[in-house]
Amino acid sequence: MYNILICDDERDIVSALRIYLSAEGYRIFEAHTGKEALDIVAGHEIHLILMDIMMPEMDGISATAKLREASNVPVILLTAKSEDSDKILGLNIGADDYITKPFNPAEVVARVRSQLRRYTNLGGMVKREAHFTIGAVEMDDDEKTVCVDGEPVSLTPLEYNILKLLMESPGRVFSSAEIYEKVWKDVALGSEGTVAVHIRHLREKIEIDPANPRYLKVVWGQGYKMEKDKGVGRI
Repeated sequence: MYNILICDDERDIVSALRIYLSAEGYRIFEAHTGKEALDIVAGHEIHLILMDIMMPEMDGISATAKLREASNVPVILLTAKSEDSDKILGLNIGADDYITKPFNPAEVVARVRSQLRRYTNLGGMVKREAHFTIGAVEMDDDEKTVCVDGEPVSLTPLEYNILKLLMESPGRVFSSAEIYEKVWKDVALGSEGTVAVHIRHLREKIEIDPANPRYLKVVWGQGYKMEKDKGVGRI
């Protein structure tokens, strides 16, 4: 199943697009500003974005430019007929296509299929492992769930993404700066304290003894790692 993010400050348009694309079997995420779109991309695997140009807080051009710093996910701009210069700018900074409002539902579906097909054929989308198990800690990235000894654990989005990063590469040490840049999608300036706080909260949720962690360990002076444990879990 492909995950599609629809970003438009006009909620009626988002609702209409959701109906059209859900009927085709796509899983839909919704945002109403460019910043919301970037936050969703940071926390979920998104395969295509329908991005409005004119939005409050962060417009679609700025959001696409920021997105292109780290991702090649297809972006289809949603534009008004009067926004020709913005269409050209959007394509120049990395958008893949555009659809002019008011749009034909069949055209939207066709454009989405075309971009997903191109993205897949060119190798832009790599199927990633969705299930991780380290000792008693289990993560299902399709369902966005974490269990310890079979019991569900409630994590914040940031805690979840930190844990996912570490579980994807057990044994690898990630510095605080690396964790911050990959999870927060921002420059790591003075990030050590922020990361340490979230690591502490994460330990409190997945470790039986957070002061003596079995899984999420610190490598002094270097960073953090998820260490595989062959024990029987928390009990």
